[in-house]
Amino acid sequence: MDNLDRRILDILRRDARTPYTEIATQVGTSEGTVRNRVDRLTEEGIIERFTISTRTGNIKAMIEVSVKVNVNTTSLSETMATWEQVDFVWQVSGEEDVVLIVDAADTRAVNQLITRSRERDEVKNTKTRLILDERLGGVSS
Repeated sequence: MDNLDRRILDILRRDARTPYTEIATQVGTSEGTVRNRVDRLTEEGIIERFTISTRTGNIKAMIEVSVKVNVNTTSLSETMATWEQVDFVWQVSGEEDVVLIVDAADTRAVNQLITRSRERDEVKNTKTRLILDERLGGVSS
């Protein structure tokens, strides 16, 4: 992956619907080059998916999960990623082992996800943080 790939990814991160022609203009290359690069990055698994970010008025939260020793966090993460209202599951270093980023209809739904997490045998503890506001990084005003 070179600098051009990074610049293309930076644009797509902000808006995955940006037309290839517009990306090409911004990075100073042809539309065909952008198309080929995006295809290659997708084939190589660097681009995993194209997604959207929403402002639904829902409650967004981080549920931080600590697991017991010798737990397969990859397997646990894969399971939790299938749960409704879970947008992302991160395996992290530090005091917690897994972080769920959730977009739930209300605090009751967040609490149900916390309970569901705590009911897992592998889970030792959870901490939850409500997300009060968010900004897209790297966007200048």
